[in-house]
Amino acid sequence: MKTLYTAEALASGDGRDGTAVTKDGKLNVALASPVELGGNGEGTNPEQLFAAGYAACFHSALRLVGRQAKADLTDSAVAARIHLGALGDGSGYGIAAELEIALPAVDRKTAEALVARAHEVCPYSNATRGNITVDIKILEVAA
Repeated sequence: MKTLYTAEALASGDGRDGTAVTKDGKLNVALASPVELGGNGEGTNPEQLFAAGYAACFHSALRLVGRQAKADLTDSAVAARIHLGALGDGSGYGIAAELEIALPAVDRKTAEALVARAHEVCPYSNATRGNITVDIKILEVAA
């Protein structure tokens, strides 16, 4: 891989209950375990940060392949859900992802082709492929 950009962040404190700061200071967040995991929920958590990153990255890849295909991506959007859970064998924890795609200005066939291509281009998709379940659903297309 030829590196085009490197992001740097430091997490400190008590892991999920601490802080995360990027080297350039543009992101500086309090971390807190969610209430569902016994935390106070008063900060963000790694799964929320991953969901935001994956949604933005996939949408960027979708916009790229859409421009290449000269497709109308007006009002396109990507929502991501990241699920955290215990692995079946009890050895640790894992994550799974769901992406929900809205492409209201293109037909279903075009949307499916664009989403498939974006899934090949997106760095997050490439990083997770074969490692976690990623469920992609196209929810909105032109009639």
